[in-house]
Amino acid sequence: MSARSGRSPDQAAERGAGSVLALALIGATVLLTTVVVSVLALLAAGRSVATAADAAALAAADTASGAIAGYPCEAADAAATLNGAAVTHCAVVGLIASVSVLRRVHGLDISASARAGPPTG
Repeated sequence: MSARSGRSPDQAAERGAGSVLALALIGATVLLTTVVVSVLALLAAGRSVATAADAAALAAADTASGAIAGYPCEAADAAATLNGAAVTHCAVVGLIASVSVLRRVHGLDISASARAGPPTG
């Protein structure tokens, strides 16, 4: 035992171990939170891209049906651009429009496709 502190040499060597453990726990929590927030942001961006594809397909279908003046794929491109995406594929067969869009988020390409047209039946 040490005369000064009344502790054994083993206890003196462990002094401050709780602080190191607390710092490691805080670091792990911050890292986990960062990963979870990033994944949730990508999920939200994915839904946003799907919405852009839906809007672009609807715009193309409306234009193909004559409800809106213009060209279907140009209308799809305008709708996608307003939603922060770019059209990668646009096809109109009769009154059915198929559109694919793409957006780059944090270095990842997120794409979505949608079809729109009059109801069948």
